[in-house]
Amino acid sequence: MGDRGLLSRLGTRRTASHSVDPASAVVAHLRVLLNARQGEAPATPDYGIPDFTDIVHSIPAGIGPLQRAIRDTIHQFEPRLKSVQVRHLADDGALHLHFEITGRLVGDNRMLKLQTRMTPGGKVDVR
Repeated sequence: MGDRGLLSRLGTRRTASHSVDPASAVVAHLRVLLNARQGEAPATPDYGIPDFTDIVHSIPAGIGPLQRAIRDTIHQFEPRLKSVQVRHLADDGALHLHFEITGRLVGDNRMLKLQTRMTPGGKVDVR
């Protein structure tokens, strides 16, 4: 019992058949991480991505810095994903920015390929 953290011991008991898929756990964390803005978490002020509302006004020049910010944030706060690449996808004419995030899961080396959609209101959808 000493090898498990307090929160995992307090949580519901899970059998091996109910274990969480590592890819699903990473995607769930990326949804939280990419919707957090730096400065919102007092214990970790650099958790999340920078507020990109000002960057949107400098499109297309702001796409590169935003792309790097997403990649760097994932590198820093999602250690279960390695070889992360973030690529801007062509816009569909709407007021959304689309990015593709690819990376390999640490441990089983599966490739994850996700798409994000950033809305003008600041929400980031991860699929």
